[in-house]
Amino acid sequence: MKQKIGFIGAGNMAEAIIGAVVRSALVLPQNVCASDIRGERLDYLKETYDITTSTDNASLFSDADIVFLAVKPQQMEQVLSEITAASSYNVPCRKLVVSIAAGVRIQKIESALYTSLTPEAQSRLAIIRVMPNTPALVLKGISGMSPNANTTGEDLANARSILETMGKVIEFAEEDLDAVTALSGSGPAYVFFLTELMITAGIKLGLAPENAKALAIRTLEGAVALMTQTEESPETLRAKVTSPGGTTEAAIRWMTDHQVQAHVVNAILAAANRSRELSR
Repeated sequence: MKQKIGFIGAGNMAEAIIGAVVRSALVLPQNVCASDIRGERLDYLKETYDITTSTDNASLFSDADIVFLAVKPQQMEQVLSEITAASSYNVPCRKLVVSIAAGVRIQKIESALYTSLTPEAQSRLAIIRVMPNTPALVLKGISGMSPNANTTGEDLANARSILETMGKVIEFAEEDLDAVTALSGSGPAYVFFLTELMITAGIKLGLAPENAKALAIRTLEGAVALMTQTEESPETLRAKVTSPGGTTEAAIRWMTDHQVQAHVVNAILAAANRSRELSR
C-alpha cells in the first residue's frame, strides 16, 4: 500500500496493527506514523518498527490517508475536538478513518468530524468502526468491521488488507457489533478464565502447577486445531469424546445438571448488554 497510515493512540492494539503491517511489508515503515501523549511509548515504537512519531494529533490526521483512532472510548471526544479545532482541519482529498474504540458508535464520530465540513468534503471522509480482539497481538485475531454510508468498496478493501495482516475480518451491520464485542472482543477472557479453572482443578487433583498449566494449555490448543482443521461441528467433536458411562460424560452431566451452559450463554448476553449501555 502506498497510502500513509496514522495511529492516534499507541497502545497494545495499535502496536499489534503497526507490527503486522510493517512485518508483512504491506506498508513501508516510513509511511506509518503514531501519536500518543507518552513520549517513552513513541520512542519504543520508533525504535522497534522504524516508524515516524508525533505528538500532534491534528497534524497526523491531516497528513495521513488512513487514520486509526486507537484511543480509549472516554478519550475519543477530546481527541476528535482537538482534530476539528485545528485551523488546518479539512478533507481536500479522500481519507479513511478507522475507529477501534469499543462502544463508540459511528454516529458519534460523524457528529464530530462532519459538522464543520461541506457535504462534498463529508463524502470524501469514510468512517469504519472495527472491533478487534487481543489474539491480534500474535496474528491470530478476528475483527468485525462496519462502514458508514460514505465508505466505498476501495475503502473497505484497504481496511480489510490492513486488518487481515493480523487475522480474519468479517463485515457486519453496526447494530451487530455489540454481539461481536461480547463474543469475540471479550471472548479471549472467557478462554483464559476456563484455562484458569482447568489448571486449578488439576492442582486440586494433585498435579504440580506447571504440569497442570501445560496440560490445560496444550489441550485447548489441540481442541482449537481440531475445530479449525476438520469440517465437524463442535457438538460432533464433543460427542466423539463423550463415551457413554465414561469420565467425560460424568463431567458433562454435572455441568448440564448445574445449568453451566445457560450460565455461560447468559454471561455473554450480559457482555452484549453492557456494550449497548456503553455506546449510548
